[in-house]
Amino acid sequence: MNKVRWGLIGCGDIARKRVAKLLANLPQSELAAVSRAQAELAESFATEFGAKKWYADWRELIADVEIDAVYIATPVNLHARQTITSAAAGKHVLCEKPMALNVSECDQMLAACRAHNVKLGVAYYRHFYPIVHRIKSLIESGEIGVPVVVQINSFEWFDPGLDHPRAWLLNKDVSGGGPMFDFGCHRIEVLLDVFGKVSKISALRANRFFQRDVEDVASVLFQFERGVAGVLTVAHSAGEPQDTFDVFGSRGSIHVPVLNKGEIRIVTEAGERTELHAPRENIHQPLLEDFIDAVLNDRQPQVGGEIGRAVAEVLEMVYAD
Repeated sequence: MNKVRWGLIGCGDIARKRVAKLLANLPQSELAAVSRAQAELAESFATEFGAKKWYADWRELIADVEIDAVYIATPVNLHARQTITSAAAGKHVLCEKPMALNVSECDQMLAACRAHNVKLGVAYYRHFYPIVHRIKSLIESGEIGVPVVVQINSFEWFDPGLDHPRAWLLNKDVSGGGPMFDFGCHRIEVLLDVFGKVSKISALRANRFFQRDVEDVASVLFQFERGVAGVLTVAHSAGEPQDTFDVFGSRGSIHVPVLNKGEIRIVTEAGERTELHAPRENIHQPLLEDFIDAVLNDRQPQVGGEIGRAVAEVLEMVYAD
């Protein structure tokens, strides 16, 4: 195999903005087919991005022998079933985040992919951010001393109408939860990547502004095994957007005002400086390049199913009540 032929399951916002064009245009990648429940929309999406085939039923896409791998970009409650079915058909799977509704589903997905010898990846693309790698190197260098506290705020206003294509995020049975499940999971993955395993968690979830099936604000207190204390706060109901990442150490600190932009302010005993470690223009690109290479060279992707499961394990603790 010198090229990965992709089937895209789900043609929503993220697929249109970031994923489809990469699957179609990256070297050693081909967008072979797409699926969407409304056949006419599936056809127009396929035409727009150069896919030769389209399906209204995702099962027909998975059965297509001319597809090597699938990118699953559907609501969370479908991830497990679609991954397990894809694995049984011999397709490699790159699944949108969060990996599944719970740890049990993650385990079933992992088992299916192992049993059928296919790769399983999860779309935690921040794992590849240069700014995250820089934060890790700064901490490991000891420049800010021993890390003591990490704080993350992630706020985005979200109040969709009933006919909005992302309104499913407010249905807990479909989405798994509110902002902590939706985009808090990305920050949990970064925290686990930078600070390692968690030993203790305490969570608060509330509907401060909206009365809906899922929380509109949540905070989690973390105790990491290495001793660092952390707090992650997310919100659908705060008017000011936030995407911060701050680490306070025994001899300095790290301050990232917008994680998605990559600017960092470093405070040490020697003084203060600012650096820029911006992500790629299409932030999904390193994730997809890594997964394609993993398939072609028969290795595990850097963000595999075990990472998705570890995040799901934390989320399960957050939502346990």
